[in-house]
Amino acid sequence: MSFPTIPQITPTISIDRAQVVNLLLASIAFEELGLAHLINAEAEKLQAALGTLPGLSVTVSSFAGLITINREVRKTLQTIIKKEMLLQFKLENILEIPPQTTVVPNGVVE
Repeated sequence: MSFPTIPQITPTISIDRAQVVNLLLASIAFEELGLAHLINAEAEKLQAALGTLPGLSVTVSSFAGLITINREVRKTLQTIIKKEMLLQFKLENILEIPPQTTVVPNGVVE
């Protein structure tokens, strides 16, 4: 089997520091939004199992069934918490990005 031929691609991307920081912050915001949707879905799952979700009359008939659903919701929420911690680290790293400095020809940093 031969290796695929990959064309030479030299993309030119021109963004400044402020745009980079804004894009990184936006990526965190979108991930947070996705996690919020997951948390809401897990809450609705519990409400449906308990029969308290408006417009839906699906209930779990046994205590063991409720425990199983609760266990699965707990696992999902633990995973979401782990992701939240990673996003916190990402935010802290973004906040540590040094401000842009300009070096003029005489060697003075502005």
